[in-house]
Amino acid sequence: MSNATRPPITCHVLDTTTGRPAANLEVKLSCCDFSDIVFEGTTNTDGRIASWANKQGSGGAEGSYVVSKGGVIPSISAIITEQAAQGGNAARPIGSSLWKLQFNTGAHYGIENTFFPIVELSFLVVQGEHFHVPLLLGPYSFTTYRGS
Repeated sequence: MSNATRPPITCHVLDTTTGRPAANLEVKLSCCDFSDIVFEGTTNTDGRIASWANKQGSGGAEGSYVVSKGGVIPSISAIITEQAAQGGNAARPIGSSLWKLQFNTGAHYGIENTFFPIVELSFLVVQGEHFHVPLLLGPYSFTTYRGS
């Protein structure tokens, strides 16, 4: 996938109980300083989000910010650029943005079968870099790292 079509933030979920990708897991992505703009996706059979969507507009269409930026990937890139241009704060250094991935593990395992119904990961993103966030997931544990 070329850089023009690959989102700057991607994720991958592996189910440690089966040793296989976690398919059909709902994931949300948002920038903590733009929390009203949410991107969402569902993992495919390889446990990856093939593409992020934004359905915050009328009738489930893309929201006005996403439309104004020309789509989902340009919107994510624009938020990263806008945040990088601002000064840092207590949560993030200058030139970065703080993002959050939220995994709906309760729906995946069944709410009664997991200790973590929602796994939420916060991480820093630097303009011009690609960030891949793998999640190794079980009903009673999870771990993550910065992937490539």
